[in-house]
Amino acid sequence: MQNVAQTSHYLVKFALPVSSVRSYLRRKGINDRFVAEDAGLLVSDAVLPGSALASVNVAGDFQGVIERFAHTRNFTQINLEFYVDNDYTSLKFIEHWMEFITGASENDPARDTYHFQLRYPSEYKSNETRIVKFERDYNRFLEYKFIGLFPLSLNSTRVSYQGSQVLKASASFSFDRYICGESTSLVRDLLKAYNNIFGRGNTYDANNSSLSSYRIKSSTNGGLNQASLNQSSVLNSSALVQRMTTGGIGQVNNATGQSIGSVGQVIS
Repeated sequence: MQNVAQTSHYLVKFALPVSSVRSYLRRKGINDRFVAEDAGLLVSDAVLPGSALASVNVAGDFQGVIERFAHTRNFTQINLEFYVDNDYTSLKFIEHWMEFITGASENDPARDTYHFQLRYPSEYKSNETRIVKFERDYNRFLEYKFIGLFPLSLNSTRVSYQGSQVLKASASFSFDRYICGESTSLVRDLLKAYNNIFGRGNTYDANNSSLSSYRIKSSTNGGLNQASLNQSSVLNSSALVQRMTTGGIGQVNNATGQSIGSVGQVIS
């Protein structure tokens, strides 16, 4: 019961898209180092992202039965709360990012003819912002990478003469999807990407981007009585399942001798 995660150990790492938005923020006094290092440390309250499956009901395929099938995965918004430093840089970070989205860099906001001209999504969406949830030993962690993240709203910040407290600003962010697990090129080369556990019977094929391809070598009489990992041949997992279920073969073991399936059993 003591092996439970704690809520207070996490890290947010922002990464802005193309140089145009970074150049605009530099003009406002927000340098790249603040975005990459300090902005995430000033996040006092964060959330791990969630998602939901939209479904549709189908009636009539079987008498008296209504079936439900998933058709879309919906990703919810996330809210982040920032400590506001005495230079107000964290507050400016969100304000001017949203200004850039609405085309403030192309117009003078003080002019009577000022108007909003929204930029293309590729210019303001971030594909490298991450939230890392870890434990005190720093050896166990879970990483979320956001694709298409941008600030959707900056909530009103209350100030008061009574009872001075640390000023905080809250903002909502929208994103297209997220990736659960490490996804950098380094961890892909080390075969540790996307929370996959390689080296326990299956390994990622670096020459094939599909995660459904594994390096399998048959070792007994043309059958699959024992399978071991090898770089000499590639067998698609669906073909392996088909041969297991139709070829009349026996037990299939991984490189360590551990059983990973038998006749009639579907493995993934």
